Amino acid sequence: MNPKVLVADPIDVSAVEILKKAGFDVDLRPGIGANELESVVSGYDVLVVRGRTKVTSKVLERGVPRLKVVGRAGVGLDNIDLDAASKLGVKVLNTPESSTNSVAELVVGLMLAVARKIAWSDRVMRAGKWPKGEAMGVELSGKTLGVVGFGRIGRKVAEVAYAMGMKIIAYDVIKIPEDVLAKTQAKLTSLEDLLRSADVVTLHVPLTPETRHLINAEKIALMKPSAILVNASRGEVVDEQALVEALSSGRLAGAGLDVYEREPPTGSKLLELDNVVLTPHIGAQTVEAQEAAATMLASKIVEVFTTSRP
Repeated sequence: MNPKVLVADPIDVSAVEILKKAGFDVDLRPGIGANELESVVSGYDVLVVRGRTKVTSKVLERGVPRLKVVGRAGVGLDNIDLDAASKLGVKVLNTPESSTNSVAELVVGLMLAVARKIAWSDRVMRAGKWPKGEAMGVELSGKTLGVVGFGRIGRKVAEVAYAMGMKIIAYDVIKIPEDVLAKTQAKLTSLEDLLRSADVVTLHVPLTPETRHLINAEKIALMKPSAILVNASRGEVVDEQALVEALSSGRLAGAGLDVYEREPPTGSKLLELDNVVLTPHIGAQTVEAQEAAATMLASKIVEVFTTSRP
C-alpha cells in the first residue's frame, strides 16, 4: 500500500509532483478545519502543513499509530506540538533554509521603507498632497545595524547591509564562528549593548519561553530615540503595547513589522501610527521561497520513507 499524504495547507504544486512520482498518494485539502483534521488524520502516513494548521497533541494522538511524519513547508515550528510529537514517535520536518533570501530581502526593504518614509509618502501622495518637505529621511550607509540572532537570515541581512555601508554588531546565545563574523566585520556584543549602540535593530530569533517579549519596555528604553526596530521573526518576541507607547511618544523613531502578537492585528494601535511600516507576514511570500519550501520538504519526506521506511 502506498504511503498516504494529507496536505492541509496550500503548497506549491512541485511538492505534489515529487511525492506522486515517488509513489505517494496525495490528498489536497487546504483549509481543512481542526475538527475535520482530527477525524481523518488517522488515515494518513504524512501530514503536510504551513503556518495556518495547528498540529496539536490531540491531532497527533488521533494520527498514530499510522501517522509517522509531520512536515512544515517553512521555517517556524510553533504551530506543531513538538513535545507530543516526540513522545508519540512522530518525526517532524521543516525547511528553514528555503526562505533565507526572501525574508532577508523583506527586512532590508522594511529598513529602507521606514528610514526613507516610503510607505508614508505613498499614502500622502495618493491623498493628493506633495509632502516633500515633510519626507525627510535618514541614510542607512554609515549607520550601525544590530542583528539579534545571527543565524541564516540574520547573517544574510548583515551581508546586504554591510554591502550598503552599514556597520554590523550582533548578539546570539550560541557561539558564532570567527570566519562567519569576518564576512561582514561583525562584532559580537551583549543584547543590552547592542540595543544601546544600534541605529537599526533587526530580530531573528525563534519564539520560545525565553524570547517571548524579549523586546519589552525595559529593553526599548535602552535604544536610541532615533533608532528603528524591525521584526520579521515572530510577533510575540516584541511586547506590542510597549512598542506602541514608544512609537507614539517619540521614544523610538520607527518600526518595520511583518509579524504581530495577534494575526491579523485587527484593532491594533500600530495601524494608526505613521512611523510604522506594516506587512502581512509575507517574509516567505515569494515565488522562489514557496517553491523551494515545497520541493525541499517533499524531498525530505521521500528520503525518510526511502531510508528508514517508518
